[in-house]
Amino acid sequence: MTSGDRTRRWRWRLRRAPVAGAAAAAALVLAGCGTAGYGAPVAPTLMTVKSEAFVSGTLSQHYTCHGAKFNPPLNWSGAPTATKSLALIVDDSSAPITPFIYWLVFDINPGSTDIQENSLPTGARQAVNSAGTSAYDAPCPGSGRHSYRFTVYALNKTLTLPSGAPLESVWRAIAAATIGRGRIVVSTNT
Repeated sequence: MTSGDRTRRWRWRLRRAPVAGAAAAAALVLAGCGTAGYGAPVAPTLMTVKSEAFVSGTLSQHYTCHGAKFNPPLNWSGAPTATKSLALIVDDSSAPITPFIYWLVFDINPGSTDIQENSLPTGARQAVNSAGTSAYDAPCPGSGRHSYRFTVYALNKTLTLPSGAPLESVWRAIAAATIGRGRIVVSTNT
């Protein structure tokens, strides 16, 4: 490896570090606690997330790049009474660069209790996902077992971001407003 090659690699790593650091920080916040809008971390209310589409904890091929590429139906309950909107993040915690976000939906009506197959709730918006699109990006696992998390967040406000907003901006807004959270984890074997 030449000196020039090492320099180019080092510069690339330096440019990527702030993005990776911000993504990791947002992922940690979204994984457990929110700030409930007051700046101090608090444990969110636990919600329940289910789907009839997941049999024995497995993501059917129908919902991957090997099938219809539709988002699976989900339903949830237990959102706190102070919920002003809901958000959904679908990610792969087994991806080589984690988390890989397949779908990020926000500004879901607080009275909603589900998302239907191949559908976006009325009035909800989608952020840009890790693939660079504002839509459900059907998981396409490589070899081995992958775990996919479908996490619903109850928020204490409606986000003031447009459809197609950058992933990191929406992550931070969700983290700052989270008052409830529920998750279902499913896996695939390929």
